[in-house]
Amino acid sequence: MAVAKAVTRAVSPTTAYADDFYTWTQEQGARLRAGDLDGLDLENLAEEIESLGKSQFASLVSALRIVLLHMLKFDHQPERGTRSWALSIAEHRRRVVYELRDSPGLKGRLADAIERAYDLGRIEASKETGLPLKQFPETCPYPLDVIMNRPFAIDPDA
Repeated sequence: MAVAKAVTRAVSPTTAYADDFYTWTQEQGARLRAGDLDGLDLENLAEEIESLGKSQFASLVSALRIVLLHMLKFDHQPERGTRSWALSIAEHRRRVVYELRDSPGLKGRLADAIERAYDLGRIEASKETGLPLKQFPETCPYPLDVIMNRPFAIDPDA
């Protein structure tokens, strides 16, 4: 097994995080690769790494929100159900699967993601259908298996 050696090379002067984010990221990456740990902006690096995790969670919530939005619309206005809604559900279910495959640690936060997604999807469903918000259950009526597997005709006109 080869042992990796730290490459020591000069890294340009430190750019302030608040002054030029892009240049800061490039300099920090170069410092990490060079093994220049003393030159790292540890506080901002830690915040950015945590932010990446939050972004993954937000992406999961967003995909679930779209699935739940269209499910609510199908359930409350079935006569208006469209192929577009069904295809959107199929697409966003795949996005959920991809997010969970790429970041398995998110599985432990699925209940929270569904709760947030439903809260947002419920409001959006009320807006898009014109139905009163109180007509939609306050808490998500769908278990995960239903969210991810309930069949919808891809082409209701066929």
